[in-house]
Amino acid sequence: MSDRATRDAYGTALVTLGKENRDVVVLDADLSKSTKTYDFSRAYPERFFNMGIAEQNLMAVAAGLARENKIPFASTFAMFATGRAYEIIRNSICYPRLNVKIAATHAGITVGEDGASHQSVEDISLMRSIPNMVVLVPADGTETEKMVEAAAAWKGPVYIRMGRSKVPGLFDESYEFAIGRATVLKEGSDVTLLACGIMTAKALEAAGILAQEGISAEVINVGTIKPLDRVTILTSLKKTGRAVTAEEHSIIGGLGSAVSELTAEELPVPVLKVGIRDTFGESGNPEELLVAYGLTAEEIAGKARAVCAL
Repeated sequence: MSDRATRDAYGTALVTLGKENRDVVVLDADLSKSTKTYDFSRAYPERFFNMGIAEQNLMAVAAGLARENKIPFASTFAMFATGRAYEIIRNSICYPRLNVKIAATHAGITVGEDGASHQSVEDISLMRSIPNMVVLVPADGTETEKMVEAAAAWKGPVYIRMGRSKVPGLFDESYEFAIGRATVLKEGSDVTLLACGIMTAKALEAAGILAQEGISAEVINVGTIKPLDRVTILTSLKKTGRAVTAEEHSIIGGLGSAVSELTAEELPVPVLKVGIRDTFGESGNPEELLVAYGLTAEEIAGKARAVCAL
């Protein structure tokens, strides 16, 4: 379980998938060395298409390839995939429910020095609001590889959100991922910590901090934001009665919103959120930015103490 960037694991997974399934094709918007689709382009050049800096065309061509029974993985930075190409994704991919996989890298503020223009903190909100779209956020390299495999087998649009920086390895090869299923990583009785992406490791760290204070925290990795695993989440909340969500994304429209919508409808419990608080990112060192924006284990632990005091 080595530390890897989820984008690196994506590149590895594509090469494996390309060997197993000749219907898999990959498209990129002139960022293949950054998104790691370059590995696929070297292994299967006849199935790789560099569309240039033309993200709307990238998605439209992917839709056309899906019409011809190919399984296209369309890759670029999350900001450009979901921002520049939103209308094409909505009308040309999701509306006809085409079998396109949008694999976006460089999501969140850990893009770092590239700054606010490249730090997508709204993409989960945008993608989960479109009918027919599945939204996946891997917590480590192994989960990324499992998600890529699951996305290829899924019939319909899928959005996979990945990052630039290395993240701690959490899972070994025995880990089984399924779309729509969350994973309980640590059982607890006082509060439920629900996290995705890089924040899952920090939620586990926060649970360790809380344990030293006598607070028993259950930790759930929510790898699928949509469709949300209602059963696993509600089962945990019936036991703990309170929740803290953690994500490298705006608290508006992401995991925290999805959990709050679920609890408001089916099990009213207090939910506190750790995430980007309705602001843009800024240029800086990724680790320093995580601290500046409160995306830390200490912040999660602090929210857990607060929700337990309610």
